[in-house]
Amino acid sequence: MLRIYSERHSDVFLAAILDPPFPVARRLLYRGGEASFAMAIQFGPMSKIVERTLDFLELFAAQKRPLSLSDISRLLSIPVSSCHDVLQALQERGFIYEVSPRGGYYPTLRMYEAGKVIAENDPVLLRADYQLRELRDELDESVLLAKVSGLRGTYLLSFETSHPLRFQLKVGNNVTSLHATSAGKALLATLDEAALEAALDGIEFTAFTPRTATTKAALRAEIEAGRARGWYLNAEESMDGLTTLSAPFLWHQSVYIVTIAAPSPRLEGRLERTARKLVEVCARLEMRAGR
Repeated sequence: MLRIYSERHSDVFLAAILDPPFPVARRLLYRGGEASFAMAIQFGPMSKIVERTLDFLELFAAQKRPLSLSDISRLLSIPVSSCHDVLQALQERGFIYEVSPRGGYYPTLRMYEAGKVIAENDPVLLRADYQLRELRDELDESVLLAKVSGLRGTYLLSFETSHPLRFQLKVGNNVTSLHATSAGKALLATLDEAALEAALDGIEFTAFTPRTATTKAALRAEIEAGRARGWYLNAEESMDGLTTLSAPFLWHQSVYIVTIAAPSPRLEGRLERTARKLVEVCARLEMRAGR
């Protein structure tokens, strides 16, 4: 039941609230004068409908099977009449269909198609630009983003450090020397076993420094170590005095790799912290749950 109160208090007038079951109300404030009445405006019903609709969608994702009206009512602990209203609206909009008489209901592909279009048009580079600039500013080391296509990785973003001694790489360049760079190892680690074996067979294991992996077994060991910890290391393997760290993230079935590069002395004592920051950024860009 809606209750309306009026109360004078210097220059502030407050409206009262709604009784349950609609506890959410807007307070109307009047300042600088007298007010004779106020009305509380409730929002409850609409937000409840939205919540129940989202509950429906999440329920189908969790159950992975057709559900009857009574199933939905029981699993969500809401009245059958309320379930019917939401189910009917979803069915009319083409998001739910009846599998067969008494066979239950299930989402159509309309939901998938809508989500697919939304994901395809996500401004991932805009998000990455913001996140990676912040990472560069915090660490003051070079930060790069590459997009993977097969065995090729192309750099799309590059943010340089303020230090005079820096690692420079132009946007549009490709990831090279897969066996000797952290980005190369991260790229290889995203391949399935058959593709990885074929890729390793095609690598020329050039030794750029005494630390470069020059055998399939050595490179495989480094890839597995990187998979276990979530990031990949180039500890002066491609160039003396240079250390790079890379981690991949997946967005709409495309693989991206973030790399941090710095002269080795500047990363001494802060390699693990830098790696944690790298992994955290990739988790945010991938929008992993709980990160």
